[in-house]
Amino acid sequence: MAGKPITTFMILSVQDVVKSYGDYKAVNHVSLEVQKGSVFGMLGPNGAGKTSLIRMITTITAPDSGAIFLDGHKLHSGSPEEIGYMPEERGLYKKMKVGEQLLYLAQLKGLTKAQAQHEIDLWFTKFDIKDWWNKKVEDLSKGMQQKIQFIATVLHKPKLLILDEPFTGLDPINTNLIKEEIGQLNASGTSIIFSTHRMEQVEEMCDHIVLINKGKNVLYGEVQAIKNQYKQNLFRIETVGEQPTDLPDRFAVVKTEKNALTFKLDDEAQSNDLLKLYLQKGARITRFEEILPTFNEIFIQRVAETEN
Repeated sequence: MAGKPITTFMILSVQDVVKSYGDYKAVNHVSLEVQKGSVFGMLGPNGAGKTSLIRMITTITAPDSGAIFLDGHKLHSGSPEEIGYMPEERGLYKKMKVGEQLLYLAQLKGLTKAQAQHEIDLWFTKFDIKDWWNKKVEDLSKGMQQKIQFIATVLHKPKLLILDEPFTGLDPINTNLIKEEIGQLNASGTSIIFSTHRMEQVEEMCDHIVLINKGKNVLYGEVQAIKNQYKQNLFRIETVGEQPTDLPDRFAVVKTEKNALTFKLDDEAQSNDLLKLYLQKGARITRFEEILPTFNEIFIQRVAETEN
């Protein structure tokens, strides 16, 4: 099958892709689309099929059936030059010197030696690591190796950047540094697929997500829309002084804190009734908010629902 036509605002389209290893179906009819210029989260428990899917997107392996399109064109031998992939298991040659290795990897991605040298110089200046050129990778700390791996991934200015657990081994300062660089790359037009087990990073960085479990797409969409889909009509009211007493039974309290109560309501409209009641009782409200589920809670719930 050639696959259906791809709209121009999609950098990646995965269409009904299947990949099996013997009797084991690692990817089971997965479809998804990544918009140009977006940060897309690819989530799932260990063994869910994420790595198998990424290997097909990067042309390391081919799907048994289905089709994958990059920027409107079916994947071909030149596609890897338009993709930057940083795997969770880093792939640097430990005995090579940093500068020589980056030159070599950049030329594999289609840059001339002069182009590669220019880009390396820019990144070394940006990261203030000019004296690392002749260091061997094995002599660098895990965090320093991570920074070199990141540079190797983005040197050729890929259209699509795939980052698998990019902050592993980084201290908070370097985590923020790499986050800033990812943000700048995205702002300049680079589309990013971000794979992580850290759900707070998903909420912070991603526009859309797919959750894969047992090789299948079990949750897919825009981050805020998914949070709204899984909300439970929980509302928290914080006051100065004590909370009102003798509230009607229809307002079910599920959590009590000092100067704050959390209610589970029948529907969102009921929150207006609750707020009016507080005001009628003369309560001094300092905060009134709907509590949406975290992505960690959604992840656990959805995976559990699809285990059987």
